[in-house]
Amino acid sequence: MPFMNHSGRRGFLHRLAAFAGLSAGAPIAAQAQGRLTQGPGNDFPGLPSYARTQDYKSLKQSSHDPTGGNADRWPIRPGATQELFNQSGAGLITHIWFTIAAQSPLHLKEVILRAYWDGNAKPSVEVPVGDFFGLNLGDYAIYESAYLACSPGRSLNCYFAMPYRRGARMTVTNDGSRDVGAFYSNIDFIAVDSLPNDALYFHAQYRQETPTQGLKLPDSKNPDGKENYVYCETRGRGQLMGVTLGWVQNSEAWMGEGDDMIFIDDESKPLIIGTGSEDYFCGSWNFGGRDGARPFSHHQYGAPLITSPERTGGRYCCYRFHGDNPVTFTRYLKHTMEHGHANDRTDMYYSCAYWYQDSPYTDFPGMPPVQSRIPVVKA
Repeated sequence: MPFMNHSGRRGFLHRLAAFAGLSAGAPIAAQAQGRLTQGPGNDFPGLPSYARTQDYKSLKQSSHDPTGGNADRWPIRPGATQELFNQSGAGLITHIWFTIAAQSPLHLKEVILRAYWDGNAKPSVEVPVGDFFGLNLGDYAIYESAYLACSPGRSLNCYFAMPYRRGARMTVTNDGSRDVGAFYSNIDFIAVDSLPNDALYFHAQYRQETPTQGLKLPDSKNPDGKENYVYCETRGRGQLMGVTLGWVQNSEAWMGEGDDMIFIDDESKPLIIGTGSEDYFCGSWNFGGRDGARPFSHHQYGAPLITSPERTGGRYCCYRFHGDNPVTFTRYLKHTMEHGHANDRTDMYYSCAYWYQDSPYTDFPGMPPVQSRIPVVKA
């Protein structure tokens, strides 16, 4: 199956635009100016948006060789930062593609991606590049989802829409001790006159707990989720789009059974409570068990990497998106999950959470040192 055809990509953008406050049937600039009120589903059924006149300007910023040669890449020395994108005015990043050639086999955990909206000095996206693309344990795995993918040849793709009103900037920093010999980048975006007032800003936050602290709670019950693993915490108004998670087992047996608990506009108790971590990632029964687990990937959920399941050193990469029903909040959001039933497991967690909100939020926890981001077993 091809990664995503033109109509599929456009369809995704319009679905995402619908919940971000952009009309699914109207060109973005025209909708922002109130000129169009009906889309193709209303005034001419069957005519897709890509066959209609659009008012935006399609653009790209890339690592191309400005001399016209074939050195279409950036080398990044240890400790150095490379700017990938810098654009003034209103617009919308629609697609990001990277591929990386680096001396270090751990570069997916060592290189940090950051994005800044509307001139903010602090980033609203701050994630190791591998975790951002769902490769939370630093290993490449081929998969396709609605928003993220890794294709053969180690190409990384993102289709989360990223709106900005006054400008946007994106960088990568090499926290490793060895050269990134070639960082290739293509960032597709559109320029518009303005965005609707209710268009939201994209956020991505990295967290880890290495290891989680195993607990023995009374009666093995955890009704309030106070000691859960935290994917993200933010204040404002918006909606949660989902998470990616890398697990490394520190002991034998199944490490799931951790209920997802999402606190919405109330810090004292979760509003949404699920039935287990494997269920949250839309799998079941230990993803197939010690001898039957195998990787899977679908548009809204998957586990594209599973090795040595239910064994010490077992590794899982999982993702769950809420594109069907983004989880809304008006003041406060904290997305959490138990680590094992009632937090009884001690394993290694590395995650990225994705959400949209009404202002660029930058109050992130500090990025852990590079060595602590490298997945290991702590038996």
